[in-house]
Amino acid sequence: MERVRAHVLIAGRVQGVGFRAYARDRARAAAVEGWVRNLADGRVEAIFEGTRSAVQRLALACYSGPPNARVEKVEVAWEEPTGKAGGFRITW
Repeated sequence: MERVRAHVLIAGRVQGVGFRAYARDRARAAAVEGWVRNLADGRVEAIFEGTRSAVQRLALACYSGPPNARVEKVEVAWEEPTGKAGGFRITW
C-alpha cells in the first residue's frame, strides 16, 4: 500500500470545541500516524501519515470536525512521508 503524508491547516471555530481530540480519535482508529495542535492564530494544524485512503478520509473529516466546530477553510499540502511519526498524538 502506498504511504502518504498530508499537512493540514484548519481555520474557523476550531479551537475550544474538541477538534484535536476528534482528529486524534479518528487517526488512531484508522491507524494513521502524526500529530495535531492548536496554533496561536486560532487555526488547528495536523500531520497525517499512512495509507492514501486513510489519510484522504481524515483530511475530508477535517472539513466538518466535531459537532461544535464551524470549519471555514481547510488547506491540505501533500508531502513525502517520513515514516517517523510513531503513533498519533496531540502536541502543544
